[in-house]
Amino acid sequence: MCETTLLFYKPYGVLCQFTNPGDTPEPRLTLKDFIALPDFYPAGRLDFDSEGLLLLTNHGPLQHRLAHRQFAHARTYWVQVERIPADSDLEPLRQGIRIQDYHTRPAQVHRLEPEPLLPPRQPPVRYRKSVPTSWLELTLTEGRNRQVRRMTAAIGFPTLRLVRVAMTVMIPQRRRTPQPLTLTLEGLQPGQWRWLTPTEGQWLQRLG
Repeated sequence: MCETTLLFYKPYGVLCQFTNPGDTPEPRLTLKDFIALPDFYPAGRLDFDSEGLLLLTNHGPLQHRLAHRQFAHARTYWVQVERIPADSDLEPLRQGIRIQDYHTRPAQVHRLEPEPLLPPRQPPVRYRKSVPTSWLELTLTEGRNRQVRRMTAAIGFPTLRLVRVAMTVMIPQRRRTPQPLTLTLEGLQPGQWRWLTPTEGQWLQRLG
């Protein structure tokens, strides 16, 4: 196994850091409640109210190469939204959409049918009984603050639940086209983590 990088299934309601801020009325769960390893840091972030795949490493250059949007690694999310979008509703996300002070890169997005099999969220999502919901699969090559939620809200379909399920890292090859390495949540439940396999670790070393 590769003991410089691990893959964690972050549950809902966990801060993406190892310390608890002093400005919250009640203590919140942090990465320290699940991962008791010194000098490991997240390579990228997931919001407090988001779930799913998070990579952590103790290798500084690798952390930068994995996290920074300039390297355009693809991140795939399953997104539960209010209402049921038509394919035409999703087209602005495929073209790139203006949000606040930036224009998003084109995303890959389609409806998921049937809905994905995921562990129940704790606490459960709050539904409006009169409003149907649906699931999208959305792949981005950038990761700005609360970007997925802002994108779906901008086209009129607010996000209810957000789970990052995969990350595809483009590994450079000598005089050859970069090759993809896709990491997923397969085999993990919320709160669990695993070391990368030797093969995964060897591939990622080419980034750092």
